[in-house]
Amino acid sequence: MGSHISNVRPNPDAELVRIADYVLDYVIDSDEAYQTARYCLMDTLGCGLLALKYPECTKLMGPTVPGATLEGGARVPGTEWELEPVQAAFNIGCMIRWLDFNDTWLAAEWGHPSDNLGGILAVADYLSRQREQKGKAPLTVNDVLTAMIKAHEIQGVYALENSFNRLGIDHVILVRLASTAVVTALLGGNREQVINAVSNAWLDGGALRTYRHAPNTGSRKSWAAGDATSRAVRHALFALKNEMGYPSALTAERWGFYDVVRQGKPFVINQDFGAYVMENVLFKISFPAEFHAQTAVECAFKLHPQIKDRLDDIKEVKLTTHESAIRIIDKSGPLNNPADRDHCLQYMTAIGLIFGELTADHYEDKVAKDPRIDALRDKMTVEEEPRYTKEYLDADKRSIANAVQVIFNDGSSTDKVEVEYPVGHRRRREEGIPLLVDKFRANLLTRFSEHQSDEIMALCMDHGRLAETTVPAFMEAFRP
Repeated sequence: MGSHISNVRPNPDAELVRIADYVLDYVIDSDEAYQTARYCLMDTLGCGLLALKYPECTKLMGPTVPGATLEGGARVPGTEWELEPVQAAFNIGCMIRWLDFNDTWLAAEWGHPSDNLGGILAVADYLSRQREQKGKAPLTVNDVLTAMIKAHEIQGVYALENSFNRLGIDHVILVRLASTAVVTALLGGNREQVINAVSNAWLDGGALRTYRHAPNTGSRKSWAAGDATSRAVRHALFALKNEMGYPSALTAERWGFYDVVRQGKPFVINQDFGAYVMENVLFKISFPAEFHAQTAVECAFKLHPQIKDRLDDIKEVKLTTHESAIRIIDKSGPLNNPADRDHCLQYMTAIGLIFGELTADHYEDKVAKDPRIDALRDKMTVEEEPRYTKEYLDADKRSIANAVQVIFNDGSSTDKVEVEYPVGHRRRREEGIPLLVDKFRANLLTRFSEHQSDEIMALCMDHGRLAETTVPAFMEAFRP
């Protein structure tokens, strides 16, 4: 007998419509969100410029096929590349994520909402340059900031109560979703086109998290978001050609995303889209480290003066943390590459204790060969503090707490040093923003002259002037 499944195309799933209505119609009226987005734009581009120091990143840059550049295409900051927007999005997304130093969002799912800037900036520059050639007005940086706020919101709200990592799916699935929606809107897509593009983004399914976890941790975790945001640009460009969508991409019985990936469970969305995520986003300010370890490294820095001359006398290092940190970055045994090391709680804490600092260079092989690091890792114990886990998920707190205590062979010990909120947390904005600005300037100087860096700083620190700057002029400022 036949299954008698109806072939009548249904109305679009409610979640597809919800996203389309938000990106097309919602007006952002939060000054805090725009100010935070400006700092986020600065910080994200700075992280990308710093990554250009590392050959393992730059070998992936440029066109996929040698020579396949596009004069008048989208520019890649800090380089001479001009590329078609799909590949430009990959380039920008790859460089800003490479060092694990851009912003973070932690909830049931985690991720880095500024990863979406790859697609946003590539499309904004390409589209603006095309408009200028036709005598039309280009987009402004304010348009970029608006797109960033909306991309942050989509990715972050979905992450609040919907875990993909527990299903083995990588968080970059939400980068692809958010980038697809906002980029289709930037390109001038109508409601149907945004819905079609977003439906195709869901039909891609999700990348497995294999490359983020032992024993397979590797560099794909540094370009996965670039891949996701570039895939979003492809979906958007197809939608603008009126390529069809799939209205029940989520809810279709047996074949839809809910049944295939989420074991039949719909998404849990308990708040409207607004500007909440950008207002509350977490910045990685002082050092590049997977965010669940940020406060542990702060603790290690505080303990460094007490233990730096007593490393051989250490009997045990007690790390007290939250459940997510244990699940994601609690590692023992060999660490095979920088991507492995910057996702190891014990390695990052050991670096902080030994050196009193943590930079991207500390993940490279030259430093990792220091025998003191693994010797200290072997003395570490990790345990969960239930309060930390509870307050990590508390919407009013969103703490990322860690504590570190060092016990010596003679039975003495340091105090148990606890840090609940990292310097990049909203609760520490007043302390954190000046440090973020310093970080941005330092990153500019890794690529540009002092004069050019000063000009970029002056532009970015003037919110009104920056907002009115055209995207082509902004991108030109970042040409070497």
